[in-house]
Amino acid sequence: MPAPKSLSRTTPSAVAANTIVSSLLTVQTSGAGFTDLTAEVAKFVADARAREGAVTLFIRHTSASLTIQENADPTVLVDLTTALNRLAPENAGWRHNTEGPDDMPAHIKTMLTATSLHIPVLQGALALGTWQAIYLVEHRARPHRREIVLQFAGSVD
Repeated sequence: MPAPKSLSRTTPSAVAANTIVSSLLTVQTSGAGFTDLTAEVAKFVADARAREGAVTLFIRHTSASLTIQENADPTVLVDLTTALNRLAPENAGWRHNTEGPDDMPAHIKTMLTATSLHIPVLQGALALGTWQAIYLVEHRARPHRREIVLQFAGSVD
């Protein structure tokens, strides 16, 4: 079967990737919601002198998560919050409520989203799409101090 004519691909490029750069990003959240980390991750990539490779983000918590989502229309984030709250509502008879009624829903929301992200770095920049941003999603009602491990693996300038 012939390949569809609507596909195209650039010529593959190869680099020697022998560098790993790591950093710990600490974020103080103000409670449930989204915190845009894109500029801070881009700064880490620049500080690492990253050229070609990938950056990985890993959040060290079970009641907050990471996601890549639209950055142009803030109602997207409102609707995502609404969807997550419908999927894991408070006071739904959860057994685990050690830290309050938002405790178990926060764990479920983390399971439904992601604890790590992997983003290509091309020519020294994050290879995000035009409308994409990197977010920490706080699933707990009260403020928390969150830690995210940033790691670049690849070639540097």
